[in-house]
Amino acid sequence: PSLWCSPRYLSADARVDLVVRAVIVGVVQGLTEFIPVSSSAHLELTPWLLGWEPDGLLGSLGFDVFVHLGTLLALLAYFARDWIGYLGALLASLRERRIGDDPQRRLAWLLVLATVPGAAIGFLLEDLIEQGLHGDSSATRLAIAAFLLVGAAALWLADRYGGGRREMPALGARGTLLIGLSQAAALLPGISRSGATISAGLALGLTRESAARFSFLLATPITAGAGLYGSRGLLTEPHSGVEWLAIAGGFAAAAVAGGLAIGFLLAWLRHRSVAVFSLYRVVLA
Repeated sequence: PSLWCSPRYLSADARVDLVVRAVIVGVVQGLTEFIPVSSSAHLELTPWLLGWEPDGLLGSLGFDVFVHLGTLLALLAYFARDWIGYLGALLASLRERRIGDDPQRRLAWLLVLATVPGAAIGFLLEDLIEQGLHGDSSATRLAIAAFLLVGAAALWLADRYGGGRREMPALGARGTLLIGLSQAAALLPGISRSGATISAGLALGLTRESAARFSFLLATPITAGAGLYGSRGLLTEPHSGVEWLAIAGGFAAAAVAGGLAIGFLLAWLRHRSVAVFSLYRVVLA
């Protein structure tokens, strides 16, 4: 059966269908990676909700990681000016061996500090959680529903009781570490990386927009590391022409949808709360 599912034996309609599905997955990934509703939950649930049969490519961890690289491109494009400034400030502080009163240098080092705990925990626990909480089963979907509800409650409570008037430069080392640790919760499908980090930022008194902006900046190094590490097998394994087209379509769709999602959420949070996203999570659960 696996032989006849190979793309080289697919009909023209089936090949088009594979590419269309890849683009759908890319759009879902791009939108839900930054809007705090959990991309991992949506990537797990989309094939089940749409009744897709496993095809070997779209259901693979490698493809999921590759569309994450599409969202990385969206981050780099949207925050290019910020990152040029932070990287320059980081190099200058290393060269001079001082941070001083430069807010860019301070924020650059805070982003480094916040990246370490999430990256370390993710490296140690990702395989364990992948084996236990991912898969096409009722138990997995029940776990996702539970984590969606937990994330909804955390997001609403943080916004209701914690959101304040502090901007990113007001963050200290302790608060930054807390936000960095919250990233590790995204290993649980349904929690949401952006939801966890935005909730932590709101709990520390950041404004909604500042919490989201810091969350997006923090997503850049961790997404780059995880994406490059996880997609190495996808790039070295042989693929047919239609599979490469599907991969490219998913990547491009994730990049475009991700850029739109970043702009939408930052604009939304300037004047509105996160309550609608908590409600959506409850409905999806």
